[in-house]
Amino acid sequence: MSDLFDLPFEDEDVPPTPAEPTPVASRRILTVTELTVRVRDLLESEFYEIWVEGELSNCRLWNTGHLYFTLKDSASQVRGFMFRSALRDLKFKPADGLKVVARGKISVYEPKGEYQLVCGHLEPQGLGALQLAFDQLKKRLQDEGLFDAARKRTLPAFPRKIGVVTSLDGAAIRDIIKVLHRRYANVQLVIRPARVQGEGAAVEIARGLAAIGRVPGVDVVIVGRGGGSIEDLWAFNEEIVARAIARCPVPVISAVGHETDVTIADFVADLRAPTPSAAACGPVCRISVAARTCSAAARRSPAFPVASRCGAGRPPSSCTRSSRSCAVRRPLASAGSGRFAAASTPATSAGGSRPSGPASSPPTGG
Repeated sequence: MSDLFDLPFEDEDVPPTPAEPTPVASRRILTVTELTVRVRDLLESEFYEIWVEGELSNCRLWNTGHLYFTLKDSASQVRGFMFRSALRDLKFKPADGLKVVARGKISVYEPKGEYQLVCGHLEPQGLGALQLAFDQLKKRLQDEGLFDAARKRTLPAFPRKIGVVTSLDGAAIRDIIKVLHRRYANVQLVIRPARVQGEGAAVEIARGLAAIGRVPGVDVVIVGRGGGSIEDLWAFNEEIVARAIARCPVPVISAVGHETDVTIADFVADLRAPTPSAAACGPVCRISVAARTCSAAARRSPAFPVASRCGAGRPPSSCTRSSRSCAVRRPLASAGSGRFAAASTPATSAGGSRPSGPASSPPTGG
């Protein structure tokens, strides 16, 4: 019977079961490089493409072509870096003190553990990039003396061979040919085709000026195009074109756009024409006056011999008295071959107009 009351519910001194010991977590020790890489990855994923505004400071262009700078405001600053491939696309030159808007991503410069802005694009704040580039180049060339009146060359009184650097697809070449044929059909025209708009146009214009300058007997060169927007005319604001005009061995007439359009080429050229048609009139206006004077004298006195003193260099017998000018008659044609095109090539209109340029304009002529 006693076994019936020997229940397992009675208190017994049973020792407690020991708890399982909690394992101590092993420490994950990072190296400085590993920590820096993880911070870099976090920043690059979070700030992949951002826009930041500030003032440029400590701009330094290294011999590698990369640009290093500091972007700051009144309370903070961040270091910036720009690859030379992105720097080539800028229309202006970054300089200390300029307020800009930068587009790029945040990264970490691992050797120093500093975060920085890897910049892919810069644009000036307030002032347009093209206008700023125009003003910067204008000031630099003016300081070098390329705009001085003392270096301007006078146009020849009686040119016999005129060079033209422009596009064969624009209205400018048709206007030039039309005016020259009407005013002075005896002139010989040498055309060097070149793109006048878009990527690489400035290089082609500069090469065209150099090629025209090497043609024997060229007396004056006309370089220009029809009207367009500021972007369309920008090739004539490039430094390579300005220096090619300054190096040309013969006088250069710039004829870019309309009368309200002003480019760097206009300041460097020996004469600025408001339009391509006016540029064609400029070199031959004295010849037209001389021809009309000779014709009038011949009509007044039939015995008056029409001498070839108008630049022809031919005996009087080779010139007629009234219906033709005193110079030797030459058809409008291309001189040379290869890249020099015929003057009678058909053309299409360039069209358009653009906002006026800076307030100061070079002297015009026509």
